[in-house]
Amino acid sequence: MKQLTEYRESQDVLRHELKNIEKWEKEQKDIFFWEKIGRWPFMLLDRLTPKVIKDKLEQLLNEMGSFIQNGGKYLVKEETVLNRLKKTAHEHVIQQNGADFASDTQDLPRAGESADSEHSAAPTWELKQAAELPLTVMDRTADDMTSGRITFATAQGATTGIGGVFTIAADIPLLLGLSLKVLQEIALCYGFNPHDKQERIFIIKCMQFASSDIVGKKAVLEELALFDDPSRQAQVFSQMQGWREVINTYRDQFGWKKLLQMVPIAGILFGSIANRSAISDVAEAGKMLYRKRRILMRLAEVESEESR
Repeated sequence: MKQLTEYRESQDVLRHELKNIEKWEKEQKDIFFWEKIGRWPFMLLDRLTPKVIKDKLEQLLNEMGSFIQNGGKYLVKEETVLNRLKKTAHEHVIQQNGADFASDTQDLPRAGESADSEHSAAPTWELKQAAELPLTVMDRTADDMTSGRITFATAQGATTGIGGVFTIAADIPLLLGLSLKVLQEIALCYGFNPHDKQERIFIIKCMQFASSDIVGKKAVLEELALFDDPSRQAQVFSQMQGWREVINTYRDQFGWKKLLQMVPIAGILFGSIANRSAISDVAEAGKMLYRKRRILMRLAEVESEESR
């Protein structure tokens, strides 16, 4: 790992990237008017919705509570993401120095070795090693993994759009579950462990940010600014008592989109577009917010070392 840390970005580069993220935060726009009224279709359809769909949504809420408390069934495999990071780091070293330097990174997967293999002969990294990687490696791995999830969500939306109202019962829980998995993978890419309850709360906050209006987005950013401050964490965590409202808001955002998806056959197009957009928005929010945390931590480390 010593050789890999040599490729980490300088303090100036980190500050520049932090400014880019802060610019992105300021450029966040309000959700569209028809997204604000997204809950109307659900309110209108509430009396018309088959009991099986209502039961599915209630089951989803219960599972989300389980996720926050203990991870539930939505936890991803840490090893898969760490091995992907190893592969990307190996490629990064070669790109920076040429193939002759690849042999210097003995803890990275060799050419032709699958970084996704669960039975890889090479020892799996620990998360603390991944947290020391260059930001470029983290970014590239997060983008690669997110791309696959977006493709899957697009295909899933098209599939569940075939049957209209009868298959939407399966689509909404699957979409929210996929959102959770995307955010967990992004967390791991930046060296954070979603097995910790603190990180699962951060993940829910990312979902809340992605689905909120401009006022809600600003509120989430203010809360997350205190997230890693030990003296203020209790305040942030106490606000998660209303997590059911967060999930309901996230669900309602898709109201108008899912209303269109309920049209048989035509729902294929609407479903694929809606799902692709949803996962893209969640992934962008997760990447930027986790990236910001990692940059701030590294800058704090540098300042701490300089003060000694």
